[in-house]
Amino acid sequence: MKRPTIHDVAAAAGVSRGTVSRLLNGDKYVSPAARVAIERAISETGYVVNRAARSLVTQRTGSVVMVLSEPHEKLFEDPNYSTLIRVAIRMLAERDLSLVMMMAGDEGDRERVVRYVRGGHADGVLLVSTHAGDPLVEALGSGGPPAVSVGAVIGHENVIPYAAADERLGARQMTEYFVRQGRRRIAMITGPMDTPGGIQRLEGFAEVLGRKATQRLIAHGDWTQASGERAMHELLERSPDLDAVFVASDLMAAGALAALRAAGRRVPDDVAVGGFDDSAVAVSTHPPLTTIRQPLAEMAQETMRLLFALLDGAGPVEPVVLPTELVVRESA
Repeated sequence: MKRPTIHDVAAAAGVSRGTVSRLLNGDKYVSPAARVAIERAISETGYVVNRAARSLVTQRTGSVVMVLSEPHEKLFEDPNYSTLIRVAIRMLAERDLSLVMMMAGDEGDRERVVRYVRGGHADGVLLVSTHAGDPLVEALGSGGPPAVSVGAVIGHENVIPYAAADERLGARQMTEYFVRQGRRRIAMITGPMDTPGGIQRLEGFAEVLGRKATQRLIAHGDWTQASGERAMHELLERSPDLDAVFVASDLMAAGALAALRAAGRRVPDDVAVGGFDDSAVAVSTHPPLTTIRQPLAEMAQETMRLLFALLDGAGPVEPVVLPTELVVRESA
């Protein structure tokens, strides 16, 4: 059978081809009666919009690209990313837009992303887990489509709109909880120190402990479970008498728990452990993880709203910072 065309829709609806075209291109000035007739005709004829043809008229691709600036394997290891992707897909679908997922974990990946975006293949860019000094940010920022970020982009906080959790607040909440419990040797495993989560969670930790937040009690991870395990072993070698550890992500905290089990340390009797995220990982560890809940789904929603505002030409938008919450479970 011949594929239905816009002419078939117009004939079935009893309106002009131009009226159908205006409706399909989002024109608000189509009468309610014509709109109902056209929508019924589309259903009856089985007409499907030719996106390539529409793009020539609207100068829109109908897609948004999500760029994850991490190695490929992290996409499948960290459950936070699945939450962000799920929310983005749902909200884009409400606007009949598609999500294109691209990785930018190395130089070759970044070059492909830049070629794709500058080639006019995306209406907007959603940045995830961007690191300080990433050349991708500079490349995308010069004359490309509007970009927003989940979490601030270091050095571009006033240029690229973002939605984020209050990282310092969350770190303070966990550290203050350990202090109230009477823990005296509180250590920390940070995230990468070229990310907002790495920097600001350490700052919140240090704000509470002051001079007690010594380098001896701080180790660094890269958000992976393996790095949390390595950092915990490092801390135990340096400070065998530590009695609490704040880990800057649930996934790294799962690694820290494994290291403590291997060292014969009881949790929480010998060492209390706290994470950050309140992801699915937090309830699957042994024991379940006391953690800081950051509202990931709400962060994703707010980030998408910022992007939609830019796509709609709403002008400058302001960053959104959301509060965190302490969730107490058996690990502390």
